[in-house]
This record gives sequence, structure tokens and C-alpha cells, in this order.
Amino acid sequence: MCGIVAYTGSREAYPILINGLKRLEYRGYDSAGVALMQNNNISLYKCRGKVADLEAFCEDKNVESHCGIAHTRWATHGEPNDQNAHPHLSIDGKLALIHNGIIENYLSLKKELMNKGYEFLSNTDTEVLVHLVQDIQKTENVDLIEAVQLAMSVVIGTYAVVILSSDHPQQLIVAKKGSPLLIGIGKNEFFIGSDGAPMVEFTNKVVYLEDEEVAVVHPDKKLEITNIKNERKKPFVERLELQLEQIEKGGFEHFMLKEIFEQPKAISDSMRGRINTKKDVVALGGIMEYENKMLKAGRYIIAACGTSWHAGLVGEHLFESLVRVPVEVEYASEFRYRNPIIKEDDVLIVISQSGETADTLAAIELAKSKGATVIGICNVVGSSIARNTHAGSYTHAGPEIGVASTKAFTAQVTVLFLMALSLARKKGEVSLSMYHHYISELEAIPAKIETILAKNDYIKQIAQEFINCQNAIYMGRGVNFPVALEGALKLKEISYIHAEGYPAAEMKHGPIALIDKEMPVVVIATEQETYDKVVSNVQEVKTRSGKIISIVSEGDEIVKSMSDFCIEIPKTDELLSPLVASVPLQLLAYYIAVARGCDVDKPRNLAKSVSVE
Repeated sequence: MCGIVAYTGSREAYPILINGLKRLEYRGYDSAGVALMQNNNISLYKCRGKVADLEAFCEDKNVESHCGIAHTRWATHGEPNDQNAHPHLSIDGKLALIHNGIIENYLSLKKELMNKGYEFLSNTDTEVLVHLVQDIQKTENVDLIEAVQLAMSVVIGTYAVVILSSDHPQQLIVAKKGSPLLIGIGKNEFFIGSDGAPMVEFTNKVVYLEDEEVAVVHPDKKLEITNIKNERKKPFVERLELQLEQIEKGGFEHFMLKEIFEQPKAISDSMRGRINTKKDVVALGGIMEYENKMLKAGRYIIAACGTSWHAGLVGEHLFESLVRVPVEVEYASEFRYRNPIIKEDDVLIVISQSGETADTLAAIELAKSKGATVIGICNVVGSSIARNTHAGSYTHAGPEIGVASTKAFTAQVTVLFLMALSLARKKGEVSLSMYHHYISELEAIPAKIETILAKNDYIKQIAQEFINCQNAIYMGRGVNFPVALEGALKLKEISYIHAEGYPAAEMKHGPIALIDKEMPVVVIATEQETYDKVVSNVQEVKTRSGKIISIVSEGDEIVKSMSDFCIEIPKTDELLSPLVASVPLQLLAYYIAVARGCDVDKPRNLAKSVSVE
């Protein structure tokens, strides 16, 4: 949630900050603001709306500065408006602060500060932070760095914070717990961001702050890092694995469409180096150290949220079918709150595109406290999940900017399949001939998706028929039931049409009451074990005049003949069918949303990286 950008150095800060905010707008776009150091004074510009609104607001303002902070907000505390936008100023105007995360004890802190005479202009938890830092600095008679350390030791919650001080015009103070923050190192200049996007064209040297660390950034000094106990830490400089072209649209109208079309490459990259040339060994280097624990596991628990949870549901089928070990799939947001039974021989697999999902990080902490082994699957190198799990595998999907995940889903399913297949072969649950069959089938997936993408214009035509519908139902069975859930999620996320996914056989247990001639029903009816059952379910819908959009295997005649619209996809092994069946549903949702005039990349009320509970 929320995007943070900051800069100090010899360049003009404002263009860097604005461009950085545009690249981070997928993290929040309710409001935006900048604070610039000008002649040892802080100039503050902020407003409700998107970064473009802030840019228009600043057109006639003096924005010359070499040091500043900027923020794009996803509202938690306080509605989206000018007053609640970041940055927030201290009472004396000497401090400006931006914050990502949630301060859980902000109400008690706010009450204490109000009793001391502090006045609040916003409803945010963030304004509490800036007043708290100022109050500690004054009452404890300490310097700003120590005041930040002390403040961070009393707040409860998550934070990524950058502070600008008019008493130290070129200096920035940075602190982090639970929310991502990295520092880019240039020549006599520093860049700060929620991720690497704002700094990618300036430097590839970065330091990822660890929890409860505080950094002092000054262009004429070396980077200094301590923790909130004032213990000095040595900065660990890493290479930023990000290319500028990866975060640009590349000629596509929206990032979402670009990322849908990137799926063949994302899947290939997620396989690359993990299948040897003889196709007789699948190996994921990131989990080798814990492979024996995975092989001896009595149970796998998969925890995730949103689209990643749907990938986990596919993973349940993959692991149970191939590895023959029971699997439970949990919403990470519910997992920690129901006092789950976790044993030392359990393996928790957590899945997250960003690697920063707060609920998933909480699940990791709980499982580790019970002695379980935790394996991560995420897309962002150096993310909190990558750092906090025992081992794991990156998806190598490349940056995903569109808020509605597309290539993240198929890349996650690809890695789950590789993981399950590798373990199954080592356990002797899969014969060598089937092992080779699955590898060949997986390697064929990128080309099969290319053939689906070639139907882009046809799917766009189908979308035009459903732009005015208010509700939709998605049906699937077996391994494709999660695909129905994911298809419905995509539609409601970006088009604001209410949609629900169901196991096809469950229709007659209630949802069939919704079927009439106005109700579009999307059916995944690929060649699979339960195909004949799906045919019966489609007939039930057809009898009640539902409008059927079917996803079928090439050459299908039965379901096709019952459908109002039919999208054929290449025949694929049943366990791998979610990789191809999900793509036309992504395109369908995309084109319906575009036709309805929705902001596809930045749907209302949503943000990409959910780093708050």
C-alpha cells in the first residue's frame, strides 16, 4: 500500500519524485504529495486524486530543489482528501514525513499528544508519527536520529518512513518495519523507494532496509544504518535486478494487457534453469537445502491472499495428485486468527506476487514459531517474504504493474507444478515416462498461450456483448474450479461487475436460482476427467436461458453447440490446463472493463502491494 519516493543529491529532485510516483501509482492513487527543501525551508504540495492531479497542481509552483520526499496514498485512516494526503508536517513546520503501513496504537498516542497541546489537521495515523517524533526530540532533548529511534520503539504496527528536516536540509532519515523500503546509491546522491522502479535508470546499487533499522542519508556522507536500539549496522549493497523497459508499457494501451501478453515469456523464465537439457531432472535451487523436509512432510499448508490464493488452490490439486501428501489451502488473513494446529513435520508454502503481503508474513511468523518449515514463492527479489522464509523459489515473471494480477498467477502455478513434480519424482510417485510427459507438456505451454493470444480480437468482440451486465457466474470443476474463481475475481476487480465462481456441480445447490436470460455464465469445459459432468451442468444452465460463454478444448463439439459464445484453447494435460484456461478469462475481463470506461491498471479502492492487515 502507498508509494514512497525520496531523493537527495545534486539533481533537480522534483522530476525524479514525480516520475517515481507515476511508477509507484499502482501502490495507491487516492491522493499524492511532495515536500521539497527550498532555502532551508520545507515547501509542501499535496492534493486528492492521482499523480497527474498533483502534477497539474504544481504547474505554477516553484519546485526547484535538490532534496525532497513524495508519496502516493492508498487510504487506510481517513478518507482520500487534501488534508489526509502525505507528506504531513510537524507543528513547527520543520519536519515533513511520509509513511507506508499502519500504526495500530495511533489512537492512544494521539490522545497523549493532544493532551500536550498538539493539534491535528488530518485523520491519519501518519500525522501522529510526525508529531511524536517532534515531541520526543523536544521533551527528551535528543537529536533527530535518536528521536526517530525512540519513536519507532513505541509505535505498534508496520511502517516505512522517510523524514525531511529543515534543520538538516540535505539529509533524509529512513526507517522501516514490515513495509518495504530500499535505498539506491549513486555518486554523491541517494534515491529511496517502496521498490526499485523510481531509481532504476539512475543506479543498480541498492540497500534493502531490514525491520527496525534506521538509515541516515546525506549526499556528502556514507550511508549510515543503525537499529532502533542504536546498534550500528553495516549496509549490505545488492544489485537491483530490474530493467527500465520492464516497467514501461511497451506500446500497449495498459500495463494489464502488456502483462497478459508477457505470459509466454514469464512462464518460460520461471522454467528456465530448472529443467535440464535431457529433461530428466527438475530442480529448484532455492529449496534444495530443505528438500528432505519437504519430502518427509506429513502435510502441506498453502497460505496466500487473492489471486495467489487461487494459485494455491491449483497447487492443492498438483501436490495431492503428484506428491500424494494432504494439502490444506488457507487464506493467510484468516490463518493466524483461528489458532491452527501446526506440527513440526508440516511445510507451509506461502505465495505472494509482491513478497510484502502483511497477512502472509504473519502466517510465516506463526508457522516458524511452531517449528514448521516455511517455503516461499514470490516475484520480487529481496522482498520480506523472500527474507523471512526458510527457503523458496522466485517466479521470474518480471515486474507486474497492473493491480489485477495476470502473469503472476500463471507464473505461480508454473513454479508450484515444478515443485510438485520434482518432489513426486524423488518420492517415486511418478513414473519416468509420466515425468517426461509432464515436462514436455509444461514446455509446450508458452506456445499454446501464444495461440490463445492470437484470438485477442475475437475475445474483444465477445466482450462487447456483456458490457452492460450487472452480474456474472463462472463455473469450473476439479483443477479448473480455481480458474473460475480467478476469472470472476478479474471481472469484478477491473470492471466492477459482480461476479462469482462456483464448482459447476454446486450450481444446483443454490446459485442456479440466479440463472435467467440476462445472466452470463462462463464455463470452463476443457478436456478433463469430469467433462461429461460439466456437459450436464451446462445443459442445466442452457435450459434456464442463461447466456453461455465456454472455454473448451480445440475440436470440442458438444459444449460448443450449447454455447452462445465459445473460445477454443489448445488441448493440454488436465493438471496444466489452468495455465491456458485462465488467459482468455483475463482478456475477457480486460476488454469488458475497457469498454465500460474503467481505469484498468488502477481499479478503484485497490492497491497492488497489500502491506497492511
